[in-house]
Amino acid sequence: MSGKYHLPAGTSADGAYDLLVTPESAGWGYSGLRILTLRPGETHALSTGDSEFLVLPLTGSCTVTTDGSTFELAGRTGVFTSATDFAYLPRESAAVIRSAAGGRFALPSARTERGGHSARYGRKEDVPVELRGAGACSRQVNNYCLPGTFDAEQLLVCEVLTPGGNWSSYPPHKHDEARPGEESELEEIYYFQVSGGESGFGIQRVYGTEDRPIDVLAEVRSGDTVLVPHGWHGPSIAAPGYDLYYLNVMAGPGQDRAWVICDDPAHGWVRGTWETQDVDDRLPFEGLTHR
Repeated sequence: MSGKYHLPAGTSADGAYDLLVTPESAGWGYSGLRILTLRPGETHALSTGDSEFLVLPLTGSCTVTTDGSTFELAGRTGVFTSATDFAYLPRESAAVIRSAAGGRFALPSARTERGGHSARYGRKEDVPVELRGAGACSRQVNNYCLPGTFDAEQLLVCEVLTPGGNWSSYPPHKHDEARPGEESELEEIYYFQVSGGESGFGIQRVYGTEDRPIDVLAEVRSGDTVLVPHGWHGPSIAAPGYDLYYLNVMAGPGQDRAWVICDDPAHGWVRGTWETQDVDDRLPFEGLTHR
């Protein structure tokens, strides 16, 4: 079953995109992601259609022009060096993305019937950077577009950076049922990059319930993607010596745009052990040029 949900780098490329995941290609209703590489001076026209988007630099800088507004994104030199600024694009809008020096850009999206938000700029300085977990479960989370950090219709976006040898997305958790106050219904995309060039790798686990089975145990490398339509997901394991990055894109049918998770009861006790452990001193990644 892994083959349906694990998309190795390049296997879902389409036209201008190194990766193209749409609700239709994923077989669900809301979440999408495109990865765009621009050569120096190259431009790309994007029509958002029935979805809202972010333009989120992975490497490099760009200019985003849309509906009479222009946003200069300073970007970053790589995903492990810092968080980044970004641009928000509402549904039914047109934008042109231009990169003078070239770069790679993530375009996470969520299908939505609402359109109350206008195009706007997200400052890097306003992105909450959270150190989550402790000990071997320490990781860094850059909370770009979540409830309370940046307003959107249904799109939720964050990045997780895990030092080599650590586990993140742990304890395993799920968010595939609408249970107010206990769990929200969200489809999720994991897009990975790993330090160490072609040698770098990590491991991603997704497993289901008796009623809704799913079984993914994938070795992931830079450019790979894992789709999580339902079920428990985690751990995301960074192999010793190789730092692991993943971009999370989530959206679902709920109108309250909530991110509420439920731990696998077999493993939820692990959270209690963090109280007696220190956060990994390799965090945060902010300001590092390489690892």
